[in-house]
Amino acid sequence: MGSTDRYQGIADLPASIPVFPLGGVLLLPRCQLPLNIFEPRYLQMVDDTLRGGRIIGLVQPDDRANPLGDDKPALMRVGCAGRLTSYTETLDGRTLITLTGIARFRVEAELETTTPYRQCTVDWSEFTDDLTPEFGAESVSRERLLDILKQYLDTHGLQADWRTIKVSTNETLVNSLSLISPYGPREKQALLEAKTLEDRNQMLIALTEVALQQISPSETTVQ
Repeated sequence: MGSTDRYQGIADLPASIPVFPLGGVLLLPRCQLPLNIFEPRYLQMVDDTLRGGRIIGLVQPDDRANPLGDDKPALMRVGCAGRLTSYTETLDGRTLITLTGIARFRVEAELETTTPYRQCTVDWSEFTDDLTPEFGAESVSRERLLDILKQYLDTHGLQADWRTIKVSTNETLVNSLSLISPYGPREKQALLEAKTLEDRNQMLIALTEVALQQISPSETTVQ
């Protein structure tokens, strides 16, 4: 059983979770995200999470809203929760962790707490399909994504492990490429909030087409 298979429905998920505001970083269901934790408040968050349910919510700060202070920025309304599946302490006091994505959530309210890190009540109901691996994967336009990926790699002189890509499931392919895509916080948020896997796929394709056109508008042609 995978580390996130224990969450079969929203009843298995907590009503409130600690949240880690982090701009330009994306977490998606069943994807793994390594993080380097060094701020004292987040070191405590990790320690507390290890003693509790092992779930942390990753949420981007909302740079379009008025900040609540340098240490407490406004939050985007949708984030993704991950289970803490790897933990290593370093000699210089940092903690290296890995979050494995479980499901997206909508922030309902921020809790008044005594912890130095933030906690929110969250609603999972909008994203129950996230708990089903490969949900909607049969609708993904895989070949179109691979075509635009090849164009992007060729344009930048990059290589890919096509053998691994070939055997990747549609969900793994779309979500992994979304995680490593070089786009900004707003684009990452849009990828996160995409309703279906194919919606995310089409958005990723469109963003890559735009990036290619900006590099070589007269030469780049997407079929």
